[in-house]
Formats: sequence, C-alpha cells, structure tokens
Amino acid sequence: MNASMGKILIVHLDTGEIIEEMVSEFVCQQVLSGVGIGVSHLLKHIPADADPMGPDNVLGFVSGLLTGTGSLMTGRWLAVTKSPLTGGWGDANCGGFFSPAIKQCGYDAIFFHGIAKEPVYLFVSNKGPELRSAKKYWGMDATEAEDTLIKDCRSNGLKKQPRVAVIGEAGENCSLISGICTDGGRIAARSGVGAVMGSKKLKAVVLAGNKTIQIEHPDTMKKISKAFADQMRNANLPPLKLGGALGIGGKVMGMMTTSGPMDGGASAMLLKKWGTPMATPMSIRSGDAPIKNWAGSSKDISRKFVSAYNPDRMIAREFKKYHCYSCAMGCGGVIGIKDVENGAYSHTHKPEYETLDAFGPLLMNDNLESVLYINELLNRAAMDTISAGSVVAYAIECYERGIITPEQVDGLELNWGNSDAIIALLRKMIKREGIGDILADGIKKAVERLGDNTVTAAMHIGGQEPGMHDSRMDPQLGLHYVADPTPGRHTGGSRQSYNALALHLICSWVPKPEKEKKALEYIPSEKEAIKSVASACYKELLDGAGGCYYAMLLGNNNWKIVEMLNAATGWEYTGDQYMEIGKRIQTMRQLFNAKHHVPITEWALPDRMAGKPPLQEGPLKGKTLQNEEMVRLHWKAFGWDEETGIPTAETIEQLGINTILEEVK
Repeated sequence: MNASMGKILIVHLDTGEIIEEMVSEFVCQQVLSGVGIGVSHLLKHIPADADPMGPDNVLGFVSGLLTGTGSLMTGRWLAVTKSPLTGGWGDANCGGFFSPAIKQCGYDAIFFHGIAKEPVYLFVSNKGPELRSAKKYWGMDATEAEDTLIKDCRSNGLKKQPRVAVIGEAGENCSLISGICTDGGRIAARSGVGAVMGSKKLKAVVLAGNKTIQIEHPDTMKKISKAFADQMRNANLPPLKLGGALGIGGKVMGMMTTSGPMDGGASAMLLKKWGTPMATPMSIRSGDAPIKNWAGSSKDISRKFVSAYNPDRMIAREFKKYHCYSCAMGCGGVIGIKDVENGAYSHTHKPEYETLDAFGPLLMNDNLESVLYINELLNRAAMDTISAGSVVAYAIECYERGIITPEQVDGLELNWGNSDAIIALLRKMIKREGIGDILADGIKKAVERLGDNTVTAAMHIGGQEPGMHDSRMDPQLGLHYVADPTPGRHTGGSRQSYNALALHLICSWVPKPEKEKKALEYIPSEKEAIKSVASACYKELLDGAGGCYYAMLLGNNNWKIVEMLNAATGWEYTGDQYMEIGKRIQTMRQLFNAKHHVPITEWALPDRMAGKPPLQEGPLKGKTLQNEEMVRLHWKAFGWDEETGIPTAETIEQLGINTILEEVK
C-alpha cells in the first residue's frame, strides 16, 4: 500500500507475546491511519465496561497516513485508549519526532494489551521488537528517563538516534490527569493516557527503525510541499517588538459585533514569530481566556498583568527554535528559565498558550517566571497542564470558601496568584501526597472526595477539564466541549476556526462562511449544526492523516490536505469522500462511548461556562448559551439519535462500520 505500512504491532504485556498483523487496504481506505486505525482496533478489542486501569484496556500509539510521505505539517501521532477520566473514548495528540519513528519501524500503530508483571519498555529496531526490563528507569522523570534510555541504547551499538515516548512520576503514580512525553517536553497530555500506561507498568516505547514509506506520486508531493514551504518562508512579520500590541488587538476583537471568513494564512506570521504564546494577551483582552476559574473577566486583569505575558519576553530568552517533524512553520522553541525553586531547571520548551492561561489568568498569577518553571515541572512529571491548572483553580476557590482548610494543605496560603503555593500544591499532586492525592485524579474525582458543596467551583465536562478558551465567547466551542466523544476538547471545532478552514473549497455540503452578526451564533439552528458537524469531520480527517492543528487553521486555500492525501495514496478521492471518512471516524468514536455505556446525555457545561448567570462586565457581559438544544441539533445532523447521541442503525450501515470491524485484526 502507498503511504500506509500495512501492519500493526500487538504487544501482550501479560504474556510477553508480540504479534504483527496486516492491515487491509480496504480498512485504510475507510479510516486512514492515525485515530481511524486506533478507534477501529479499540472498538473491536476492548470489552464493554472494561476497567480503564485494568488488563482489558488497550493503549495504542498511532501514526498518521501522511506522516513520512514528504508532505509538510504531518508529523503528529496520537495515544488512544479507554479514558479513565471519562470512561469512554480517549485520545491525546502530540508532535515532535515520534510519529515517523512508528512508521520507520514498519508499523502504522502499536497496541498494548494486558498488564506487565514488572516495569518494562518496548524496544523496536530493524531487527524486530522486544520487551526489556524498565526497573532501572522507573522513578525517573520523563526527561531523565528519555535521555538515559537513548544513551543506554546507543551504548549498545545502536547507530540510529532512537525516539522515545515515556511517562514520568505522574503516570507511574497513575494520576488520571497524566500524559505521555517525548522529545524532552512534547506531551500527549489529555484523556489520562499516561495513567493507563502507568497501570500497564509500561515505562517507555523506544523506536529505532529506518524503513522507508512509499507513495504513489512523489513528484506531485514535492511540488505541493515546495509551494507550501515557499509560502511559509515568506510569511514573516517585521523584526520589531510588537508583542505589546497584541493585547490591544485582542481588546478590539472583543468589541466586534460581527464575524466572517478569515484568511487563515495570516496566522502563520504570528505563529512563526511567537508561537502560541502570542494568543495569551489577545485572549485575555478579547474574552477568550478563562479568568479566575471562569468566574472573572478581562476587567479583573490590569495592564501590568497583560504585560507580564507579552510574548516578546519569551522570545528574548529563546535560544533555540523548535520544529516538529516535517514542519515548515517552527512555532516551538527552547527558552531559558531564571532561578525558581533553587534553580532546579535551566531551560524548558516554550510553553503553549494553554499552559500560559491555565497557570496565568485562570489562577490570577502574573508571575511569568513561575509559569515557565511549572511548564518544565509538569513536562517532566508528564502531567496535563490544562487539567492540572484547572484542578489548582478549583482548589484555590475551595480554599477561599473554607471547604479546604489550611491544615489540609499543610499550611499553604492557597490564594489567587500565590505562585509559591501553586508550585507546592503541584508537587503534592505529582507525588500524591496529602491533599495532592485527592486532587491528582482531576476535578470530577476531587468533587466525589471533597463533597457536592464544591460543585460550583468544578469546571469539567464528563470528567475532563476544558481547554483554555471561553465557551461564552464562541457558542460553537461550547457545543464541541459537550458533543465531542472526548468532552472538554478545545480542538474539535469553533466559530473562529470554521471561518478560517475554508471547507467549502473541498466539500459540497458545508455552508460558506459569510459576514454576519455574532449574536446569530448564539441562536440554535440547523445551519450552525451543519457547521459543527463539518468541523468535527474535518478534525478527524486531520487526525487520521497525522496533520498539525495549526496547519489546519491555515485553511484549505493554503494547506491542501486533499491534494496531499491523493498524491500519497493515488486514490483520487474527492473532498466529499474524505469528509465522509472523517464522519466515519467520529461516528466510531461515539460508538465506542455507546458500547461502554458512557452517560453522554449527562454531559453538560457547568453553569458558569454556559453563562448562567451571565457575567456582568467585560467582553462576555450578558452572554448565555443555549447549549442543550444545540447539542441535540448537532447529533441529529450527524445521523445520531438526537435524544441519546447514539449513532442510528441507518448511519452505521451507510458508513459501512460493521464491515470495517469484520476486517480489523
């Protein structure tokens, strides 16, 4: 097959048996690779109501169909599993260089079944796969373990630089908000995938193959990639310190009463210059950034506070640019850290927007240096910064209300903006010490342990903490927070992203973005439902291909996924056909939830996130969502039962899902 390796690796940790299975071209044509091959395997092999932390759960590492094909911005991989946070479908997306390493070992995916008797890691080279003891590495943080594994493997005669995916202390302690780390700070953070890896006593996956990936039309792919690379090379802002103007731009955005089509290509200039930290001052001022555990507004934030998150401050200390595999943009970087906690860390990956907001405005913390330190601390522990920041915000509010006492937190002054107390609490969560043991499994579990009187402070949907983008500013986002099979996910779709995607260029049934009053987006309608379905289908297409979210936001007029997929595979599918693949994958993710009896009808935005009651000041003043009705319209437009959210028999048959599952090994 072209683009696909045509094989998966299945590792039985309980017995040590390792099996290679072929992937039929039919399955590849129906669900691609990536999340598609992941949900196909897990939907078939995880029994209903399996314990996410038990031997029946399966953990997969899946690479995208376009990874390694010469296409650009296609180096993403996913960890897939039954989520211990939600009890349903779980996946976590990550960049770096691990995705091509999966395919260079000859596989599209690696799946782990069962639980090992003692800590192990999987090593794969051209000589084949083998399980090795990980006792030496158990207890190391993610960065230390990665560095040591690479050194040990190279000292044994390995010529190729191996790529490593590894858990840290949070995963070893089975914190339900832990992730899987690679490349010294890139993390597949969401859905509790690190907890599942820890429960399986799997410390790491180390890959060192060098197999090649075949494609159908290499000359066409070179032409597509060169045109895109030239475009990115020319997407530059002037070499001036313009970060201070971003907050002003955000304030203007928050005042706008209309929205409409956008050229996503403009975002390339911002991402190249600053990376995602450029969004922090903009989002604080526009109303996009959740503030003070979602209870505050931009009116609570001073100019001095916004200035603390001027991205020029991070660029000034950036000593190395970071590009993920096949990236033509380079939004990442490595930056220096000043002395915090006795100078334990000297540098870190430049934190993403989500981390900056989760430990900045969400906690009313204007100490940027502390956030940089926290970023490295949590990367090494391999703990999700979105969930961890949300948990700390919940804890601070509970402390402020006297529900959590000073004695419970060992005398920490757990107040808004107290960066020393925030760091101390995070260390307790990582190590599961005292109050940290109560908080280490996320907000839903914390409410069960601390009591229902904490519910009003509990910002989660279905057990997962939401991304750092305010649903009251973007009703489409609020819909996806609830309607996506992985709740709380901020990348599933939004009004802003839809206006940039230019999906009408590849798909016949999607509405073309047009200038209209923002107020119309708050009114549930079939048109808005079609938009939300289109966004969800396209996102799953992206994750099946291994594409980058920020490339996706450039729009189909700039980053041409349909042309790249056809050049790689030779299928010559239309955009409508690829969007149907996305619909098929999303429907299978929802069927996974149905199989495991996940109570998706109980998923809802917390009142605060829905604007009930609405804020009284700031850009989101008076905003209230009608999310329940919008979710039902979304389900109906997807071909799912509008009352239960379960895909209908007609939709399942139309998408050929049962036939696919019969083919899956």
